[in-house]
Parts: sequence; structure tokens; C-alpha cells
Amino acid sequence: MSSFIPKQYKKDPVTIRMTEEKTKRVDKAAAAHNLSRSEFINQCIDYALENMPKPKNSNN
Repeated sequence: MSSFIPKQYKKDPVTIRMTEEKTKRVDKAAAAHNLSRSEFINQCIDYALENMPKPKNSNN
């Protein structure tokens, strides 16, 4: 599995809802990498999508 390397880049805005505890964890991790909450979440989503297993019946 490849490593997650946070970096800065620009994306379109979206809204999500999270528990307060998850928001605190995300904010702490984002700050540790000198990123905004949005930048960090977007990169986490990219990483998850690139590294999750494909469904067995998927043609993609």
C-alpha cells in the first residue's frame, strides 16, 4: 500500500456532516501537516478511493 502524503491543492467546495469527535481528530491531523480541514479531507478521500479494493463484480 502506498503512503499517504498530505499536500496543498485546490478543489471545488462541498459540505459534509461529521461527529464532533471526528471533526476534532481531522482538525488535529490537518494542523499537524499545515493543511486546512478541507484540504486534508479531500486528500483522505483521494487516498481512500485510490486504495480501496474494487468490488468483485466491477468492470471498472
